Amino acid sequence: MSPIASQLPDQPSNFPKPDAQPIDVVRIAATLVSAAVIIAALYYGQDVLIPLVCAFLISFALNPPVAWLSRRGVPRIVSVIAVMIMIVAVLASMVGVLGSQLRSLSQELPTYQWTIRTKLADLRAQLKAPGFLEGALQTVETVQKEVKANDKPPAATAAEAGPQRVEIVPTPRDPFETAMEWLQSSLEPMAKIGIVFVFVFLALLDRSDLRDRLLRMLGGNLHRSTDAIEEAGKRISKYLLMQLIVNMTYGIPMALGLYMIGVPGALLWGTVAAVMRFVPYVGPMLSAIFPIGLAFAVDPGWNMVLWTVALIVVLEVVSNNIVEPMLYGTSTGLSAMSLIASATFWTALWGPIGLILATPLTVCLLVIGRNIPQLQFLDTMLGSLPALDLPTRVYQRLLADDAEEAIDIATIAIEESSPQEFYNDVGLEVLRLASDDHLRHATAEHRLRVATGMDELLDELREEYPAEIPADAKPRVVCIGGKWEADTISCEMLCHALALDGIPAVYRPATTVSAASVAKLDLEGADTVCVTYFSSSPAMPARHFCRRLRRRWPNLRIVLALWNAPPELLVGDAHEALGADEVVTSIEEAIRRLHRIVAPEAAEEAQKAEAPENDEERVAALHATGVLSGSAREDLDAAATRAADVFTAGFAVISAIDKDQEFIVGQSKQLAGSLTKDGTDMIVIPRTDAVCDHVVSTGETLVIEDTERDPRFAENPTIKLWNARFYAGAPLRTADGKVLGAMCILGTEPRTLDDRELEILETMAADVAAIITGDEAGATEPPERADSSATLGQPVPD
Repeated sequence: MSPIASQLPDQPSNFPKPDAQPIDVVRIAATLVSAAVIIAALYYGQDVLIPLVCAFLISFALNPPVAWLSRRGVPRIVSVIAVMIMIVAVLASMVGVLGSQLRSLSQELPTYQWTIRTKLADLRAQLKAPGFLEGALQTVETVQKEVKANDKPPAATAAEAGPQRVEIVPTPRDPFETAMEWLQSSLEPMAKIGIVFVFVFLALLDRSDLRDRLLRMLGGNLHRSTDAIEEAGKRISKYLLMQLIVNMTYGIPMALGLYMIGVPGALLWGTVAAVMRFVPYVGPMLSAIFPIGLAFAVDPGWNMVLWTVALIVVLEVVSNNIVEPMLYGTSTGLSAMSLIASATFWTALWGPIGLILATPLTVCLLVIGRNIPQLQFLDTMLGSLPALDLPTRVYQRLLADDAEEAIDIATIAIEESSPQEFYNDVGLEVLRLASDDHLRHATAEHRLRVATGMDELLDELREEYPAEIPADAKPRVVCIGGKWEADTISCEMLCHALALDGIPAVYRPATTVSAASVAKLDLEGADTVCVTYFSSSPAMPARHFCRRLRRRWPNLRIVLALWNAPPELLVGDAHEALGADEVVTSIEEAIRRLHRIVAPEAAEEAQKAEAPENDEERVAALHATGVLSGSAREDLDAAATRAADVFTAGFAVISAIDKDQEFIVGQSKQLAGSLTKDGTDMIVIPRTDAVCDHVVSTGETLVIEDTERDPRFAENPTIKLWNARFYAGAPLRTADGKVLGAMCILGTEPRTLDDRELEILETMAADVAAIITGDEAGATEPPERADSSATLGQPVPD
């Protein structure tokens, strides 16, 4: 085989490129027609839809107090009536107070005319004063006069002028007609308010029935429909409540500040500022015009204006940077672009009321897009979460020949983790994408861009994160690319990751498996070789390579890094058939296994769980609960059984870590009779063999997706005893923060848990801790969401 041919992927050279998918014109046309019909229905049906939407949004906001009263034994109808009366009374009192202020303010406005005229005259005089723009302004004025003089038409005679304009003076109107017109114009908004009031009352009263009917209309998967309705209700209710609190914390200081400054109608402008903040971005600016303009009209000087502007700026800074992050948290729902676009869209359809309703309506669309597969494009269009995952973003930048932006993305990602994690989670995925596209979609230019871009990226990372290894240290590990260019690049990433972990390593480019090529390899001083393959069928070339390495260096340890290894090469002793000592599938696993090979004693010591600083107090608190004597065993067994059923795991256990031992104080029914005599005896394990001790040591949830691929636990006696390939443990934390043990689920097959499942496991662990201690355990923090891809975003609570 020629050297050039050896660099090609394991696919035939004449592999046909798949034809582009034909465009489904009929489906596109049907989609466009459907969208046009929906938009037309929203526009022409606004007289009916606006009251309905307003009513349902108000019912979302009022449902929490109604539910609170209902949970305390108050009948549903009485709770609804009480809340509605309270809201109407508050609104009526506010309207009365604000109306009186507005009336007094309208009476005082004529007295401010002299101040306004004086200030405008001063400003006009300052603008007319000589300045550096005077010459330019005079030139523009002269040109305008010349243009007007040339464009002036000649005077026309009376005969040529044609008919003269005649003004018709209308006859005085009857007072009765005027009153009727006023009554008709006021009846329409009053009728809409009445319709909204009735709809709110019915929505609150028959909430369960409406939810059931909506579920029936959605049809399909009941689980997905239920999640969508619950998420929409919770997010909108919490959004409206948090927005109300934010607006109140803005409007009340605004009113107090304006009152202290001396601006008339302070309560009115504070209320206007609070209400206008429901309109994103534009609302605060519009609400600031009124108090600033009034301060300009009232004060002959400029002090009141400056103080008013300063007050508004301070309140905006505090609200945007302190109050909103504290109430909303770090979650982001809508991107800034989608928020502005939706505000424009709903305003064009429904006018000013559409601008106010834009954010809640867009939140509903976002939730629908996240839960209904056919409408996931809404989540992509409206959501602030990245549309592409991190590896795809880096890969796309490389394809676009934009290595600098790829480096920026990588640098930001590494700041939140480490270079090793970036190589493991992102770098390998980028190369995997490039390998998959090598002959299917990529052109020669694309392949060159990816290769050169990855070279620049790795050079930048090696320079930014140098390894602290002495220059004269001999490399212990040599990484060799198997066949492709991607194999060589993965070698470079692995070498840098090993060096950052204190293992001297060098890499060699991809080579052929001929005896002559292997003999030329410089392996002096190295005792371990790691050969990397991205091929999905690496068995044959890997076996040949290992055989020739063994013949040339019999005592060499060989590790195969099979990034796309098929499952059959990862089972049992399959690596021995390839002639390798170990097989790894990720950079993280490679670092750990190579640590065990190069420095086994240090690696074994480092993998032991360290006792927490408060271990003595923690053990004393554990004994004080009496759980080690078998108390609450029945409740704990029931909790473990429920956890196993909820997560469809093989079994679940509840462990308590004593000073030197781990006690299984609760176990699911799947373990009954398998490890104990009668299913009630307490299993005791040495603490040094307890996987849960790592949870106690860190105080954080531990997830091992595949124990065979994690060298820390592959040889663990407890893992082998239970034949577990998957483990997840959440800490049992007391109210004062002591970790007594862990709530664990285990399985015989590898698996992963998403963020929501981790949150559920931590919640169940908190319930178990409450059973053990008899106290309410502290609430667990939900896992962090992915960062927003938008520079700005509308905060929306989860």
